[in-house]
Amino acid sequence: MARGPLATDLKSIWLFSGCTNAELRKIRASLDEVQVPADKLLVEEGRVGMEFFIIVDGTAAVTRSGKKVATLGANDHFGELALLDRRPRSASVQSETPMDLLVLSQRQFNTLIDSVPTIARKMLAAIARRLREADALAYD
Repeated sequence: MARGPLATDLKSIWLFSGCTNAELRKIRASLDEVQVPADKLLVEEGRVGMEFFIIVDGTAAVTRSGKKVATLGANDHFGELALLDRRPRSASVQSETPMDLLVLSQRQFNTLIDSVPTIARKMLAAIARRLREADALAYD
């Protein structure tokens, strides 16, 4: 594992796909690499979160009210809602396998939003997508 942020193609993550190479370098410089073992609780539903996560390697289970609702893997991300509104997490995420993660803290995020406005637009698009997915699930 441990490929590091420079080995991760951030442009392949749609959240950053519209960013220029210079903007991607700023994003890379803001990310911290974290390795976690299997069965590690990464975020807990109901607790205020202050980090955004990008999965480099490994898988994680997303649960809401104790029920598994999704599996996340490489190039998936989570935690953007908590960064934007500083409200409690809407779900829990737990590693299923050992994982390599890239983590963006609240402070790093605020600096990026101020210096790279394209990220703000992409975060809004991510929220819209998640709302549409949740709406579709509600009617299935």
